[in-house]
Amino acid sequence: MASHSDALPGSITTGRLSQLAATVPANPGGSEFTVEAPYTGKAIGTVPSCAPADVRAAVKRARDAQADWADRPVDERAAVLLQFHDLVFDRRAELLDVTQLESGKARIDAFEELMDVATNARHYAHRAEQYLGSVDRKGALPLLTRTVEHRHPVGVVGVISPWNYPLTLAVSDAIPALLAGNSVVLKPASETPFAALLVRELLEEAGLPEGVFEVVTGRGSEVGPALVDEVDYVCFTGSTETGREVARRAGENLVDCSLELGGKNPMVVLADADLDAAAAGAVHGCFTNAGQLCISFERLYVQREVYDDFLDRFVRRTRAIDLRASYDWKADVGSLVSADQLETVEAHVDDAVGKGADLLVGGRARPDIGPYFYEPTVLSGVSGEMDIAREETFGPVVSVRPFDFADEAVALANDSAYGLNASVWTADSDRGREMARRIECGTVNVNDAYAAAWGSVDAPMGGMKDSGLGRRHGREGFLKYTESQTVAEQRAGSIRPPDWLPKGWYARGMSSALRLMERLPGVR
Repeated sequence: MASHSDALPGSITTGRLSQLAATVPANPGGSEFTVEAPYTGKAIGTVPSCAPADVRAAVKRARDAQADWADRPVDERAAVLLQFHDLVFDRRAELLDVTQLESGKARIDAFEELMDVATNARHYAHRAEQYLGSVDRKGALPLLTRTVEHRHPVGVVGVISPWNYPLTLAVSDAIPALLAGNSVVLKPASETPFAALLVRELLEEAGLPEGVFEVVTGRGSEVGPALVDEVDYVCFTGSTETGREVARRAGENLVDCSLELGGKNPMVVLADADLDAAAAGAVHGCFTNAGQLCISFERLYVQREVYDDFLDRFVRRTRAIDLRASYDWKADVGSLVSADQLETVEAHVDDAVGKGADLLVGGRARPDIGPYFYEPTVLSGVSGEMDIAREETFGPVVSVRPFDFADEAVALANDSAYGLNASVWTADSDRGREMARRIECGTVNVNDAYAAAWGSVDAPMGGMKDSGLGRRHGREGFLKYTESQTVAEQRAGSIRPPDWLPKGWYARGMSSALRLMERLPGVR
């Protein structure tokens, strides 16, 4: 275990942070807010606190720039994002340093974000033309009606991103919006604005025109509503409570939205699973980013005949986690982001233990490492009256419980208001996939924690139940940023009866024609 240092990471200076903050267009003399480093709890810089007028001005700049950007050929837009892809790796040290500095995560967790941003840029850049291509559809009358579906950008997309993944959940969601021909106004979390500002710099260095990607900084309660009121589409990641407010406001404005919200994600270990692999997967799935991951696990269900064996392996691996504040690659797990987050974690664990849960490992804050560090924690004996049983903790805490039969495990996994991510571990792939289909979550991994589904960016990812609306990734994650338009040309004839034909004769003739169409596969 290492103690923290007050020093900034190698590639970052206070002057560099001030330079990034100065790129936020805001009214002169407006207020500012302070950003702190979770490793130390000390201020690292200030950023403008935008007012609603600043948001309106940013959206206007984005709207003014959007038409010219949308008029560019798709391959030119893709070339900009592929250049950005390369810059992400060229400038990886600075991106990793900034992400760690303001989020407090371990470097390996920051690198997961960097890989995700690059993967999304590459994936969508090579598929944007295909997704946006006009498609012939079946016409109303075979051969006589030509019908084509076109895709147009929605206009200005507002992205409201959280603090836990300041690269992934801000930039990866913006990439398909940009490639579809939209401009983007990003509102990053007030805890993590500098990563967003650095990314805007890289996008413009890659060739993105000025104004196409705007960043507004400030408190969510002030900036968020103003942004939702001005844009043509809203992409929000955050709590279910706030997501409901975003959806209500977007609905009042008759604009669409996608929402990835809370989770209380389950992992199921069957008796035939490779227990070493499952224990390693549980450590990764529960404690990555100190558990501050929307798709991490807070509930573990293990078949009774291997429960003790699995628990022994899992607890030993949890005890071995290297918890430290460092900008090198040594740490396994970093800090919680803030005093508020630490308070939530402590309250959930204290409530559970006070009501009879067993603390198997962890359960302590670690101020000797940094002000918001908390040990990876495993609990057993968690019951329904405990806060931790139902509420999202969003920290390095998991409860473990045995089950007897597969159907019981599915019922336990589904016994939640949330449905974001799940995991099933078994040696029988067919059984694992069958069980996965019965679990009410938007993504389910078999013999992996979350990376298999999350990293499959060609497939949609999102939540069921209270975990959200809409999807990111895949075709769905791209086309949500477009409006579909149908253009139908009637080449000859008409669906309406001609004036000279009695209407009853027309109805009988059309009825016969439609019956015939059902029997002709080529025109169904």
